[in-house]
Amino acid sequence: MLSLRNFWRRHRSKILITAGVLGSGYFLYRLYNAHEQRLADMERELARQRANDEVIKAQLQAHIENVQLIADTTTLPHAMQYLRSRIAEELDLSQLTERLQKGKGKPYTLTSSEKLELWDRLKILSFTQMVVSLWAVTILSLYIKVQVNILGRHMYIDTARGLGSSLLLENVDLIDRDDQQKFLVSADFLANNGLPALISNIQAVVTEVIEGKKLIDLFNTTSFHETVMQILDKFMSVGSLRQWIDYLMPEDSGHYKLGTSSSSDDMILPNSTNFDQLMVEARTVLSSAEFGKIMGISLKVAVDALVEDMEAKCQSTGASLTSGMPLAKLLSRVMQIVPSLLREASQNQFIQIIRTVPEVELFFTLLYANNLVE
Repeated sequence: MLSLRNFWRRHRSKILITAGVLGSGYFLYRLYNAHEQRLADMERELARQRANDEVIKAQLQAHIENVQLIADTTTLPHAMQYLRSRIAEELDLSQLTERLQKGKGKPYTLTSSEKLELWDRLKILSFTQMVVSLWAVTILSLYIKVQVNILGRHMYIDTARGLGSSLLLENVDLIDRDDQQKFLVSADFLANNGLPALISNIQAVVTEVIEGKKLIDLFNTTSFHETVMQILDKFMSVGSLRQWIDYLMPEDSGHYKLGTSSSSDDMILPNSTNFDQLMVEARTVLSSAEFGKIMGISLKVAVDALVEDMEAKCQSTGASLTSGMPLAKLLSRVMQIVPSLLREASQNQFIQIIRTVPEVELFFTLLYANNLVE
């Protein structure tokens, strides 16, 4: 016992220092081990979240692609087919052309004044039919693209809400599919409700621009291009700045009757918060200055394509719009170009050309990106 005490007195400081060092080392080891454990747990959690995120992103991308597929294979083709039939109903020129053909074969069945009146009507209505078709196809294709981007935005937001609790897409409260369908079907509003007013207003502008032109006046590619652009510019400047939106969609989305659709009977859309929100957002996009610019660019590109197609069709018959042709002869070409404008969406060169315009592609990229950060 005495020797232990002597040992303690002689080595107390060394023992205490050694114990302190060992204790500190053990404490640091435990602290380091706990830190490593926490890092390992965090890495496992991050890996799990990354895996869930990848699944969510894949499901989200698949959902967005599905909506885009529906728009490209169902909504736009259906809307185009229905628009084509409605324009044919509202602007049927067959009776005019038949009377003129009969008058040509039997000269004495029509007086000179009657012939002139028929030609004047054909002149106004053929240009009206062409411009209505051009405007409607251009705007409708842009509008449906806006719809797809708005739906994509809501899919992103609804999915992002589930990230915090690591929910997968099927467990996230997305916008009701019935509301999605109603939103896409609302693209038929133009053909159902907006077309009569659209035709009437464009016809008034066509009359103002074309009425003073004689049937013997020569038209070439430049004058034809200028005439179509003049009609469009005057039409777009008539009334309020965004009056044309009312041709595409109702002002009050919650209380309107969608009219007779080619795919269903009359449908009354109920007051749906989601549907109303989608329609309000669509109107906001259409009312923006940015969309106005894109619309102007798209119409200009469509007119350029129209003139090129007109010249190609003229050349295929041995004629030439570049060198000029009388207005009377041009009218038949104008009527023949309308089916090309209203062709099925997948084969419609005008829709494809508009989609590939760099400014149009950038607009929809920015639209979707801006929606993501709202």
